[in-house]
Amino acid sequence: MKIYRIRIILDTLQEVFRDIEIHQEDSLEDLHNVINQAFGFDGGEMASFYLSDEEWNQGEEIVLFDVSDGLNNVKVMNETKIENVLDQENTKMIYVYDFLSMWTFYVELAAVISPEEAIDYPNLMFAQGQLPDAPPEKKFEAEKLDELDEFNDEFGDEDFDRFDDDYGFDENWN
Repeated sequence: MKIYRIRIILDTLQEVFRDIEIHQEDSLEDLHNVINQAFGFDGGEMASFYLSDEEWNQGEEIVLFDVSDGLNNVKVMNETKIENVLDQENTKMIYVYDFLSMWTFYVELAAVISPEEAIDYPNLMFAQGQLPDAPPEKKFEAEKLDELDEFNDEFGDEDFDRFDDDYGFDENWN
């Protein structure tokens, strides 16, 4: 059995991160619990891991609880081993805790080592920075709608004022 050294970095301008060691065979729910303890969360909120690529693009979601009533085929943390999502080629995940506050963390596998007898795992190796009182603000930018782009391509912006409030509506119709 191997030990994974993982760095969990808060998505903020300040350096706030934790380095932990955990058994590769532990579940993502175990990792979720370690992250909550390391950052001082009470663990009472929903959370998800997202598989990620080298550019930190958000991929497949692995949820804490399946709330789809079996309608969707979802991966659940307690059924997913860490070694099945993180390895030498796939080293990154995104972790989101509390979907109302959106605490967002970058999770990266730093090393795979042999366990040491004198250490109990999971192990918090290092803590840098304090968690702020509130999560860092996120800037969500809306993507352009494909239909609107197609409409503009066909008719041009000048032909239609989509912000015209009148639309030929007669206020005194009755």
